[in-house]
Amino acid sequence: MADGLMPISPPPLTDAFGRTVSYLRLSVTDRCDLRCAYCMAEHMTFLPKKDLLSLEELEQVAEAFIRRGVRKIRITGGEPLVRKDIGALLDRLGARLGHGLDELTLTTNATLLETHAERLYAAGVRRVNISLDTLDPAMFHEITRRGNFDKVMRGIDAADAAGLKIKINTVGLRHQNAAEIPSMVEWAHGRGFDMTLIEVMPLGDTGEDRIDQYVPLFDIRDRLEQIWTLDEETARPADAGPSRYVRIKETGGRLGFITPLTNNFCAGCNRVRVTCTGRIYMCLGQDDHVDLRAALREANDPSEALDEALDRALLRKPERHDFHIRDRDEAPSLPRHMSVTGG
Repeated sequence: MADGLMPISPPPLTDAFGRTVSYLRLSVTDRCDLRCAYCMAEHMTFLPKKDLLSLEELEQVAEAFIRRGVRKIRITGGEPLVRKDIGALLDRLGARLGHGLDELTLTTNATLLETHAERLYAAGVRRVNISLDTLDPAMFHEITRRGNFDKVMRGIDAADAAGLKIKINTVGLRHQNAAEIPSMVEWAHGRGFDMTLIEVMPLGDTGEDRIDQYVPLFDIRDRLEQIWTLDEETARPADAGPSRYVRIKETGGRLGFITPLTNNFCAGCNRVRVTCTGRIYMCLGQDDHVDLRAALREANDPSEALDEALDRALLRKPERHDFHIRDRDEAPSLPRHMSVTGG
């Protein structure tokens, strides 16, 4: 600067409860090539493509967060790899690694990983979360309503071969996979993968009854403790998020538990979600949001408008979520589907 003063960096994103947001989950599409019974309706109506942020706008949003101190970005969907030209966005965000961004990662159902794994690694992605709820091909088809199990397995193999660190995310489903979880843990740890178990989240009408699906994770943990020794991890890893991790003595692997219904985990929340339409949701379990698309498309100075919108959003970030399973036949806690919000 001409007067010798350094430019003033914008302040970090801190909410009213003193929590600093350093992690962005950025959805690039609401579309998915599966129809998992706990996530969406079998016959979904997806958003018109004109409503979605362009790749350039998604990059602008990511840059605004990086300027404000976000160090980790996870690309989500729907299924992010169905977004056309997603590799170009990953390349551009990957160029920020070491320049404001510490990690770029992705959540996927692995159906397209066989063709994308090497491109992800080349872009700077080093870790992926893979959603997988069963190792039984028939049950996989039942849960996903259309998925090709062998294709997913090939995708996992390709990601592993490309050098991507893999974590398996599994939603506990009372009548479909609860009994299978020990064998899934054994398989994941045998492959060198971490694994996280997740309680069903009551988001959107899926055509299924959440009461029939829901199993408290403490029930599953009790069963696992009859088989193995589960040692609590004393130091929380940097990538823990809402997970509470144990190390299983007999397998040597790490197992996480995400319990939105039985054990609130909001005290250390460091994340927000931005949808593919530019809505920032400050909490997955609340419906309040701020529109970033308007800042991008209508403001004279989009950068300044984005900063102002982020400040408004952080002031409205709630202290905790409000998930609960309602009585049978009642509407879910929130009407929007997980695929719309971003996983």
